[in-house]
Parts: sequence; structure tokens; C-alpha cells
Amino acid sequence: MEKESELPPEIREQLTRFQQLQQTLQAIVTQKQQLELEKAEIEKASSELEKSAEGATVYKNVGNILIKSERQKLLDELKERRELNETRVTVLGKQEERTRTRLTELQKKIQGKIG
Repeated sequence: MEKESELPPEIREQLTRFQQLQQTLQAIVTQKQQLELEKAEIEKASSELEKSAEGATVYKNVGNILIKSERQKLLDELKERRELNETRVTVLGKQEERTRTRLTELQKKIQGKIG
């Protein structure tokens, strides 16, 4: 890291910003992956509920307990969760794209100044 102390303050600030953007990007990607896993769980639960008979007894997991519920009510809740999930994935996708663009631009600036 001896070379870093030789860098002008402006470039050091840009390098710090670059590292912050990398961390932000990693957090966004992690959140997006978690949402993708949740989406798969929602799809599986919906699929299983769709297979069940109209009047079948179904249960909803709430914390550490199961609560009896209505099939259609659960399907509606899962549909709502799926839609919210998709919206969040879309928003995170846009944030990811913007962050990647900013990282690329900042990287070019830093490389241009360093040589």
C-alpha cells in the first residue's frame, strides 16, 4: 500500500469511492439472489396449492406454528408476494445496472489519471 500514499488525494478519494461502489454492488447482487430464491419458494408453494382440491385443508406457516387457512386466500397471498418480489427484483436490477455503469466510468477515470 506504499504506492497508495504516493497518489494524489483526488485519486485516493476516487479509489475509496470505487471500493464503496463495489461493496454496494455486492449487496445489491446478494439481495437479488435472495429474492430469486424466495421467488422459487413462492412458485413451488403456489404449484402445490394449485394441485390441491378446492376444499382441501391447508395450513400457513407463521413463525414456528402452522395455522389453518383457506386455499384461495393462500393463493392470493402468494400471488401478492410474487408480484412484490418481481417488483423488488426489477428495482434491484436497475440499481445493479446503474452501479455497474458508475463503476465502469469511475474505473476509466482512475485508469486515465494513473496512466
